[in-house]
Amino acid sequence: MKNLLSVQERLRSGKTDLTDIATQYLSNIKNKNSSVNAIVQYDEDSVLKQAAEIQEKISSGKSGALAGAVVGVKDVICEKGKKVTCASHMLHNFESVYDATVIEKLLAEDALLIGRCNMDEFAMGSSTENSIHGPTRNPHNTEHVSGGSSGGSAAAVAANMCDVSLGSDTGGSIRQPASYCGVVGLKPTYSRVSRHGLVAFASSFDCIGPFSKNVTDSALMLQHIAGFDGRDNSSADKPVNDYVVAVQNVDKKLRIGVPEEYFGDGLDDEIRTTIQAQLSDLEKDGAELVPIGLPHTKYGIATYYILATAEASSNLARYDGIRYGHRANFEKIEEELGLEAAAIEQQIKIAVGAEKEEAIERLTKLDTPLIRLYKKSRTEGFGREVKRRILLGTYVLSAGYYDAYYAKAQKVRRLIKQDFEAAFDKVDVIVSPTAPTTAFKLGENQDDPVQMYLNDVYTISANLAGICGISVPAGFHSNGLPVGIQFMGNSFMEENILRAGRRIEMLHSEG
Repeated sequence: MKNLLSVQERLRSGKTDLTDIATQYLSNIKNKNSSVNAIVQYDEDSVLKQAAEIQEKISSGKSGALAGAVVGVKDVICEKGKKVTCASHMLHNFESVYDATVIEKLLAEDALLIGRCNMDEFAMGSSTENSIHGPTRNPHNTEHVSGGSSGGSAAAVAANMCDVSLGSDTGGSIRQPASYCGVVGLKPTYSRVSRHGLVAFASSFDCIGPFSKNVTDSALMLQHIAGFDGRDNSSADKPVNDYVVAVQNVDKKLRIGVPEEYFGDGLDDEIRTTIQAQLSDLEKDGAELVPIGLPHTKYGIATYYILATAEASSNLARYDGIRYGHRANFEKIEEELGLEAAAIEQQIKIAVGAEKEEAIERLTKLDTPLIRLYKKSRTEGFGREVKRRILLGTYVLSAGYYDAYYAKAQKVRRLIKQDFEAAFDKVDVIVSPTAPTTAFKLGENQDDPVQMYLNDVYTISANLAGICGISVPAGFHSNGLPVGIQFMGNSFMEENILRAGRRIEMLHSEG
């Protein structure tokens, strides 16, 4: 399989042309997107204009390090002049006035941005079925989901609509769809990549990372989107290592931790067999398999869905239909209350004035036109899954429940992180399946939120601990759908998971 480095060599030598590459990808989008629904926004003329400009730079020898890379962008990352809907009615007309830091970095290195990718609303979901744009379907079988919440980004790469794409990962939203769609998905260490310009879901969990067709391309992408950013107050001021060199110099003697907690009940038998066969091959090739324990793993799902929903409740409070976001129709509220729209406007002016705190407190206790406007705007703007998570998050933060739920979950989060810290004293990476099953059928889990949440059972721990993880294709299930293998590494040790992922690729090519 060609990687971007080889494509760049062909571009520099004149054997191919970026405009021709872009034209082929645009053709793939036209032919496949009606059935897959991975791309929700693109401008053919703009893409071809960018391609021609970048090709001129390549021909003159003045191009950036990502020239030749055709990139899809999840619809939760801000691009100046583009709609950033987050797949929600709440933001269906929102147009960004600035570029996210990762977009600035891509453009500075002459990456070609081809389109916006579908997702679960506000990145809340595991199937990309919760979207105003409709569900994204799995390119391997369109009756099945692509995974989520970055399902559009994964499917776009799998369906050959772009070379690489950007997604976001809050509890597995890069790695799980990568597994379902048979591509590589990399979640960096928390704070390794700037979150500036990423619409927030859960701010202490959210990470931006790449999807690709091979590990080398993920390493190249991470190389150029990682780094300190003063506009993100959680950004780590640490040097960026050479990830491309890391995958070109693979160490066969990796110490791989195998946690018993990740291979027990609930895991598809065929996936278990596939992962064990991969590990056996790695061991024969020089890796050391080390049995380890992660005793607090069983609390991961509960801990994650308390903390992440609490943060979501807080972050999404800003969408009130007043400053920005969907606003309910004034005339309808006027009819219901028998009041003039001007009176509602006056209530709004009172509430948004910084010097009117007492008025705001008084208004929120009444069923005033303003409160009715808040309710209708948020009811109309948010989908079912987002409402579910806002309600859960508000509950666990409420008086009388904060200590019982939120505070306790923070303590368990620390214990989970300590489990990983102890394990990484013994091993370089930790292995697991990426997901307990292959991609399920569209609609199969829509009425069972608990079952939907369990799709993230192997991925959420990395977000709770703030460490890095990667999902790499491990083969195919007898049902014809892809299976992924996950490697997790200690904080800022992306080189280790990239090396482990590259070893899997090499074993497959050798086999």
